[in-house]
Amino acid sequence: MAAIKNDSPTTTGMDLLRFATAGSVDDGKSTLIGRLLLDSKSIFEDQLEAVEATSVAKGHSYTDLSLLTDGLRSEREQGITIDVAYRYFATPNRKFIIADTPGHVQYTRNMVTGASTADLGLVLVDARNGLTEQSRRHAVILSLLRVPHLVLCVNKMDLVDYSQEVYEKIHAEFTTFATKLNIPDLGVIPISALAGDNVVNRSENMPWYQGPSLMHHLEHVHVASDRDLVDVRFPVQYVVRPHNDEHHDYRGYGGMVAGGVLKPGDEVVVLPSGMTSRIKGIDLFDQEVPEAFPPMSVTIRLEDDVDVSRGDMIARVKNAPQPSQDIDAMVCWMTNAPLRPRQKLAIKHTTRTARALVKDIQYRLDVNTLHRDQETKELGLNEIGRVQLRTTVPLLCDPYSQNRTTGSFILIDEATGVTVGAGMINSGS
Repeated sequence: MAAIKNDSPTTTGMDLLRFATAGSVDDGKSTLIGRLLLDSKSIFEDQLEAVEATSVAKGHSYTDLSLLTDGLRSEREQGITIDVAYRYFATPNRKFIIADTPGHVQYTRNMVTGASTADLGLVLVDARNGLTEQSRRHAVILSLLRVPHLVLCVNKMDLVDYSQEVYEKIHAEFTTFATKLNIPDLGVIPISALAGDNVVNRSENMPWYQGPSLMHHLEHVHVASDRDLVDVRFPVQYVVRPHNDEHHDYRGYGGMVAGGVLKPGDEVVVLPSGMTSRIKGIDLFDQEVPEAFPPMSVTIRLEDDVDVSRGDMIARVKNAPQPSQDIDAMVCWMTNAPLRPRQKLAIKHTTRTARALVKDIQYRLDVNTLHRDQETKELGLNEIGRVQLRTTVPLLCDPYSQNRTTGSFILIDEATGVTVGAGMINSGS
């Protein structure tokens, strides 16, 4: 199975951009992703041939690139995206993971899942329809999830004769709406995913647009500074104790760095015990490294033989999270049975699991209008609201605005083991 030729140099060591697509049904998300995959030479020749054959069989006069991404049979039959689909591709400048998220309101929980780890959110609108309720919903959710970069792609510009007036009207309307949200970096790009205008290459059909193509923007948007490199947070996932003669005295603590920069010699505290030590060494696979930072997965060795277990957190002595059992958070509810006060659930925060009691639901947020319904007594499927929880053991958390890893959690139905909610912490006390 031959791949379409890709002259890209090795991508080892290149940085990674995770981005999530969002938009209403038929705005062209799947076609846009197909175009990015095709023009970055990230698909196989037989895949393209199959898509071309299917397009002809469906009576299309064009190659339906959305067929490259709508992988589920039910999605292909209905022409919609249901579940989050992750796609990988690379260019000479950067590696990418795309989370293709659903546009339907009933799949809000899927969109939250796909966008929760994204560095950038990409919202598509159909140039013929302009901003819709769904466009605003998705922008609000991306803002709630603190996705630091957002790009509005005004798609199907070929169907409005590449009109500058149409583009500028949508640009102005969305920019005005975005001022109500927490969006640090906003870009607006006119494109045609089907024709390829401004997707990978600059379009000759829109000489009035002087900005970058979408691919150029994705390759050059700066994401390293979005990660918290100040507050050291290292949730311990497992204790490494090899049982062999060669490494009989080895003891390390494995996990993913959630914040800050860790170096050998740094004084650290292990929470919740409060025991202090210094970092003896940091191991990555089978080699020692001089430092570790998000989102590296490493094993940390300490100078002292202190008691460390899964669920503990290693932090700086003078900059540690405050343990909290009272959690104030925005929760996206993900199951049919509603969330109500006095409900008991399991809560998983970083590598620690506890039980939680729902103390209060303060309000339900209308993600179309930003209205806060303070009369609500429950949260239904796909609804988002502000919830107060009490946990059985203290959680070592930060506000979500400060750290998206230590500021988030999931709620689990103890009877079924199913994830029923996702939370973003406002504060702890």
